[in-house]
Parts: sequence; C-alpha cells; structure tokens
Amino acid sequence: MSLTNTPGANRLHIALFGRRNSGKSSLINAITGQDIALVSEIAGTTTDPVYKAMELHPIGPVMFIDTAGFDDVGTLGELRIEKTRKAIEKTDVAIVFFSGTELSLEKEWTDELKKRKIPVIPVINKADILENTNDIKKQVEDTLGLMPIVISAKEKTGLDKVREELIRAVPEDFEVSSITAHLVNEGDLVLLVMPQDIQAPKGRLILPQVQIIRDLLDLKCMVMSITTDKLDSALKALANPPKLIITDSQVFDKVYAKKPEESLLTSFSVLFAEYKGDVSAYIKGAEAIDALTEKSAVLIAEACTHAPLSEDIGRVQLPRLLRQKAGEGLTVDIVSGADFPKDLSKYSLVIQCGCCMFNRKYVLSRIESANAQEVSICNYGIAIAKLKGILDKVAL
Repeated sequence: MSLTNTPGANRLHIALFGRRNSGKSSLINAITGQDIALVSEIAGTTTDPVYKAMELHPIGPVMFIDTAGFDDVGTLGELRIEKTRKAIEKTDVAIVFFSGTELSLEKEWTDELKKRKIPVIPVINKADILENTNDIKKQVEDTLGLMPIVISAKEKTGLDKVREELIRAVPEDFEVSSITAHLVNEGDLVLLVMPQDIQAPKGRLILPQVQIIRDLLDLKCMVMSITTDKLDSALKALANPPKLIITDSQVFDKVYAKKPEESLLTSFSVLFAEYKGDVSAYIKGAEAIDALTEKSAVLIAEACTHAPLSEDIGRVQLPRLLRQKAGEGLTVDIVSGADFPKDLSKYSLVIQCGCCMFNRKYVLSRIESANAQEVSICNYGIAIAKLKGILDKVAL
C-alpha cells in the first residue's frame, strides 16, 4: 500500500488549534508546499475542520486537521468550536498557535490537550508582520512553560524546526507496526475464510481484509483466501494444516467446528481490536455480557455510515445474539460514524465495530471515555466470540 493511497485512518493525525486568523491554514500550505487550505485576512475563514491527507517527509503519510478558531463567536461560532473540540479526539499531535499576550483560551486548550496526553507543539506564526513577537514568546514561556517556535509561513522561515518537532512528537504507540506478526512467522500458511456477503461491495474486499492480506505478504507468509462454503475443500487440498485461520466474526462458530486442532483461529475484528484499540480492555469489557438482563441497555457503535442491510452484523446479528442471551426486552441503541454519546451512564455495555475507518487515537479516546464512566466496552469480534462461547479459544 503506497503512501498516496494509505487509508486516512492509518495516517498520523496532526491538528492545528488557535484563534481565528492566527496563521493555521497558511502553515499547512507552507509546510506541504501546496495551497491546500483556504487563506484569508478575514477572521473565521476556516469553519468546519478540514481534513487533508498528505505525505510529510520523513514521517510518511499524515492527515492534517485545520480547525476553526477557538475564539469564534455567535451561535454558529459555538457550533464550530464544538466541532473543533471533537477534532481533539482524533489528534495524535497538536500544533497550538499563539498570536497575542492574552493567553486564557490558549491555556485552556493546551491544558486539555496535555490532559489527554497529546504532544503539543507551540507556534507563533506571522513573525514577518507581528510587532510583539518577543513579548508573546516570553508570555507563553512564563505562563505555560512552553518554548514556542517563531515562524513566518509567508517567508518560509522556521518551518524546518516545526518539522523536527513533529518528528520528535510522533507517539511511540502511534500505530502497531504489524497486525499479525505476533501470531505468524515467515513461511507460515495462513487461511483466510471470507464470506463475501452484501457488506462487501461487489468486486472489492473490505478494508480490514485488504490490510491483513498486505500485512501477511509483508511478513512473507503464504496466504490462501476462500469463501466459507469452500472451507472443507480447502482443508482437504492442503498437505498440512494452516498455522493460522482468520475469518469473519459472524462465522466464528462454523469455522471453529471444522478447523484442525493445531491451527490457530482468530477474526479480522479481533485482530483490529489491538491494531486500532486495546484488546485487553475489550476482553475485560466482554465480561459484562454475562450480567446483561432484559432491563439492561447496550450501545452498538458503527464506524461506517450505511443504509441498514439484511443480516447486518451490527444492526441485526449482534442485537439478535444479545437478546438471545439477555432476553427480548434488552434495549439496543445504534449509532454510526462519529456519533458517540458523551453520557454513557444508561448503558451496561458499549460494543463498537473493528473501527478500520478511525485512527487509533480516536478509538482509544472512546475506550477512555467508557472507562472513565465505568461502562464496559468491547468490539464486534470479541463480543461475538464471547456470545458464541469460544472467546477462550480465539488467538489474540
């Protein structure tokens, strides 16, 4: 997978925060060498957060998030600020802009970023026109204990320093380097059992399948892909059992019943539990399934937004399995995309999908939110394995 077509969810998310007209958009244009963001002398030109995928050497694929000014005003301004706050949840590295000596807002936002353990790079832009750059710098140092980088996006000065700080700020756990390396070695045979149902667009594979195939090829494994109805024939055709079988969670039990004893079994969703989130937290969260009753409420959170499909995993299969376990009176609420309630107190359990469309930082922010509210959370693969009684038999 090349840098130009790396999925947005796998890119380092670099968000720019600051007051209106502090030079956020002009820095993106300067550091990428392209006119990506709209620049204007009129405050408030950037409204909703703008996401732009780029390659930033030597980091690689990144996603810049150009946000609205956090000093926006009026009813619409409040809505834009709220969207800027939501962008924090997806931020891996933050660049905070300082444009004056009054720093109450900057301190508020910087404190929030630090609270979430997001690296902060302080910047003073427009050094070519600001007359009090040194005063601003001293105030930032004295008030926040930060050493801001003074730049001029217009004159292209100080940009190398920003790039250097971005490189240093990349979190060590930004992305797990491999999805499957903990389960396989070079030369191992891996069998992928992939039901091609209506959830997979005709002629294409879904993103987790593509990424896992590429990961296995990078590890120099031998990969064999089949649909569920060809499992018996494939196993008979093999001279030796596969080291690992990866399947879709919805056919976990069917594949488990037929797999060779020596073959490990997991699912695409279970693998993404660690690649995109925290598998230990999910396994602990799945324990809540045993305590569900008809009076309980469960939230199912899908990353993708799509029209309901026949036998949809999140909208049909999971609710059915949960009600078979807890009773028909169980309340199941469903949200999709970036919709995720701030208040989770009504729920006994949150189950989110594999989250292949979200970056890891955002998924972890959801886990942190659930944990802070003492609400259990897991994902589709872990939940289905638990509901079908084979979680302890799944390779993690």
